[in-house]
Amino acid sequence: MFAPAYLDHNATTPVRPAVLEAMLPYFSRQHGNASSRHEYGRAARRAIDEARQRVAHAVGAHPTEVIFTSGGSEANNLFIKGAAACLKPGTVAISAIEHPCVREPAKALRRQGWQLREIAVDADCRVASADFSAALAEQPVLVSVMLANNETGALQDVATLAAQAARAGGWFHSDAVQALGKIPLDFRGLNAAGVHALTLSAHKLGGPKGAGALVVDKRVELAPLIAGGGHERGLRSGTENVPAIVGFGVACGEAVAELDTAARRLRGLREELERGLVAQGARIFAAGAERLPNTVYFSLPGLDGETLVAKLDRAGYAVASGAACSSANPEPSHVLLAMGIEPGLARGAVRVSLGAETTAAEIAGFLQALSATVTNLQSLAAMAC
Repeated sequence: MFAPAYLDHNATTPVRPAVLEAMLPYFSRQHGNASSRHEYGRAARRAIDEARQRVAHAVGAHPTEVIFTSGGSEANNLFIKGAAACLKPGTVAISAIEHPCVREPAKALRRQGWQLREIAVDADCRVASADFSAALAEQPVLVSVMLANNETGALQDVATLAAQAARAGGWFHSDAVQALGKIPLDFRGLNAAGVHALTLSAHKLGGPKGAGALVVDKRVELAPLIAGGGHERGLRSGTENVPAIVGFGVACGEAVAELDTAARRLRGLREELERGLVAQGARIFAAGAERLPNTVYFSLPGLDGETLVAKLDRAGYAVASGAACSSANPEPSHVLLAMGIEPGLARGAVRVSLGAETTAAEIAGFLQALSATVTNLQSLAAMAC
């Protein structure tokens, strides 16, 4: 079977072998419901407790601060909708580059009397300090700024932003889905600075789809999105997905153990990729920002990103034209538009995100395939004229 080189790890990652091995028993012989009081149930509960400890350790949190969810989208919704339900309507401030699972629930709050304030970013995808200060002057009740952008890989100094927001008296949340397993995370330190909640997801670091977490300061009052049996401190009812939660814990343990070595290797591959892209005339987005070590977002003037992605797929390289969750949207990336990128150039955007299996040979092959694809497309365009 034809299998392109996989260069789309920000969309999802292959499940690690140790993760799969740890999960398998909970699909069969250890199939108990964690709420049952017999040995099968107690075994499932122990497995969840151990996974909770592993996830908490990976981000420097206490296990009681970890609320398991079905993924990052649910965790983001739980914070925004759950916190808003316990507060008087006010202003919710989010950065202009947030993932749709933050943007959409924030927009939905307007139907409940809330005001939405989008915080501008600069040309390198970093929160604009002047506009952030202006937003804080409006005394937002809820603030959400993602730690690492899923498209450009740009990192935000959320500790500094949260410390500023603390003076406005609001709750500060950060979507850290793309950061987990790629850069160090310390919820205790971030919490001391003013971050009240972090969102995590298993499938971005070699864990299974269907498991995520909201790491939340217990002083924050949240209303559950899903009511029922009172699971997860009453914040997420429903029979726990034991295999996925177990896999999440193992993935966190492995990713943190190898983080430094993996980051150095990926950064080297990213730099090699970027040198080759620039040599071909590409524009690297957010090049001036501190970024995730595995992410490159670029555009070649005059070329359509969707067309490039399709051609590269046929040439044996799986990449993306933007966020996988928004791939059905033909409009230019809202992240690039917020950065002030001209719409035509934004439509040409292609994201390459590297992972544990990515090799130097794949980077070299990708650059060769890209050059050949661009030459072919330019020739076709010239013939059409």
